[in-house]
Amino acid sequence: MAVKLSPMAVWGVLKELRSAAADVRPLVVTGALASQLAKELARDGKPGAVRAGEPINEAAALVHVLGGEPTEEDERILRAAKRAKAPTIVVQTGTKVFDVPYVLPTDVVACPPGSGFPIEEIANALAARLGDRGTSLAARLPVLREAVCEALIERFSRQNGLAAVAIFVPGADFPVLTLNQLRMVLRLAAAHGVEVDQQRLPEILATFGAALGLRAAARQLLGAIPVAGWLVKGGIAYVGTRALGEAGNRYFAAQKDAVRSGS
Repeated sequence: MAVKLSPMAVWGVLKELRSAAADVRPLVVTGALASQLAKELARDGKPGAVRAGEPINEAAALVHVLGGEPTEEDERILRAAKRAKAPTIVVQTGTKVFDVPYVLPTDVVACPPGSGFPIEEIANALAARLGDRGTSLAARLPVLREAVCEALIERFSRQNGLAAVAIFVPGADFPVLTLNQLRMVLRLAAAHGVEVDQQRLPEILATFGAALGLRAAARQLLGAIPVAGWLVKGGIAYVGTRALGEAGNRYFAAQKDAVRSGS
């Protein structure tokens, strides 16, 4: 059975990406040493993508640096971020660990004295909190790109693994999984700042179409395996989607490098 995608479904994914690309809100950094951390996060990024200081209601996400135990001012900022529904990461400096209001413990990144800001950990925490919304920031901030792309690949791989297990009708999962893979590939392109329009889309589909078709065929054959076939299908959907995502990530990184070098 051939994998069929509705043209309207593909068009819907492109519209979704255009809407995400239109979000040019900055990453806002507040608290102790906000200016210093903002400079590190903005490295090689587009002007205005990171801002030190408020207002928070204009933020795509917030990184707040604590200089010690949370003060009333810290609580005010974190409360404002919660009200604005801005994904928030707290960087806690010092040797003591304090309870931080309005954020989950998993959204607190430790920064031991003398070690410098843990940029990679901050990027990973932001990517986890932002989800799909991280695409626009990743396109403007290279320091976040690797973490955001990895989070996208893992999320779509898990979704496809679960979908392959949950959909029992043979062949019914093909359009669902393929559309998810397409959405992942196009979001990876957006995260790298590679624009995909109606003219560029056929090129992208041609590049990754063979991989989509082979994985779909493998899942179809496994539908005939008794007993644990559904479990194997879930594993193949996960691994196949992850392999496709990693290939796409390398492809768009190379495309971006080629544009920079003028080749």
